[in-house]
Amino acid sequence: MTATVEPAYWNARLVELIAEFDVPGASLAFLHEGEVHSFAAGVLNKDTGTPVSTDSLFQIGSVSKVWTATQLMLLVEQGRLTLDTPVVDLLPEFKVVDAEVTKTVTVRHLLTHTSGIDGDLFTDTGRGDDCLEKYLTACAELTQIHPIGESFSYCNSGFVIAGRIIERLTGKTWDQALREQICEPLGLTHTWTLPEDVLRFGAATGHVEDGNPTPVWGLPRSMGPAGLICARASDVVEFGRAHLGTELLAAPGEMTVPQVRLPNPYTLAPEWGIGWILDEWSGHRVIMHAGNTIGQSAMLWVMPDTGTVVCLLVNGGDSGAIQRALGRELFAALADVEMPEQLGPPETPVDVDVTGYVGTYERVGCLAKVSVNDDGKLHLHIEVTGALADISPDMHWDLVPVDATTFVGRREGSPLWDNVVFYELADGSRYIHMGVRATPKTA
Repeated sequence: MTATVEPAYWNARLVELIAEFDVPGASLAFLHEGEVHSFAAGVLNKDTGTPVSTDSLFQIGSVSKVWTATQLMLLVEQGRLTLDTPVVDLLPEFKVVDAEVTKTVTVRHLLTHTSGIDGDLFTDTGRGDDCLEKYLTACAELTQIHPIGESFSYCNSGFVIAGRIIERLTGKTWDQALREQICEPLGLTHTWTLPEDVLRFGAATGHVEDGNPTPVWGLPRSMGPAGLICARASDVVEFGRAHLGTELLAAPGEMTVPQVRLPNPYTLAPEWGIGWILDEWSGHRVIMHAGNTIGQSAMLWVMPDTGTVVCLLVNGGDSGAIQRALGRELFAALADVEMPEQLGPPETPVDVDVTGYVGTYERVGCLAKVSVNDDGKLHLHIEVTGALADISPDMHWDLVPVDATTFVGRREGSPLWDNVVFYELADGSRYIHMGVRATPKTA
């Protein structure tokens, strides 16, 4: 065994990093030279002190979207639909407020976040097997935040709708279809969606900013296809490994063909494929996805040309910082590849007329207000609204210009820079793009 995968080193390093970034517990797995290595550190819940093991289950959040996209691509390969099939052809009862979008939105729009549907609807439609069916009915109230196909905005609702398509085509619940399409063929024994299954294993609890366990363990069952998978890190790595070959899909590369370029390329990556986020590091193609639930975070990176797959799961603390710190070290050690630096303030200050950016920007679940301080700097204040308002604190920070439309800011106590991009569509409507979401200017 080489020094780069020496268990004693990575076990010790994981312990050091969770202490540095106030992370209660973490599970790490990586594929290197065909072998999966797993590591664990910390506790599942600060109140109980139960230690994390390599078999512990964490919520992988929106990494689940790659699984849902894979399920649909399996059905595409079977000829059950195409990416350009209109949703209404598969779900005749589907509708949103915009009648033209109802008729024309396709499966591709859903899987590439280009539908324009205002999609952070976290409605709890119950614990029954009909929860996605009921959620689809609730989508009738969803409006547009941008015209269909004219921008990119992360859309959780689109993936719940995609999950309902899977149910319609398979005749099974999304949860059961997931097991039969992916988990069982790959032998994933520690990947589950329902709490009654997850609790049979050691399940992580999320922790909020003050370090205490979250008052709510998970999201409603209706959000399953968008982010409800719980798994151990090694199972997630095995799923990533399957995308390196034909173990699941006959042509997995179809999911990594660039579909859309993001207005803000700095938050995660510049392009999106079918389910996957697409980037390039030092000439090496990287496919990835991140996930955040209530106090838990996940990251899956896959570097196809080196055969490297890395998954890190954490249950609180400064998740973004530990992901970057550990990811940087791992890819340097395993693949001799340098992870790009995060966008930060320019060395030479940039003078920008910011008056045109002042105003209110709003979408479902988010109210953002941009103002100018006495010193002439832009200030951003974000209020989480809707179903997650009670468990999500307001955020605010000053913005530093990088260029005429790009700004960065850092929340108090955070080592990482957030970034926002102001932009306009062809019709002149103004937006701010942050957190991979487009938020229109409303006042």
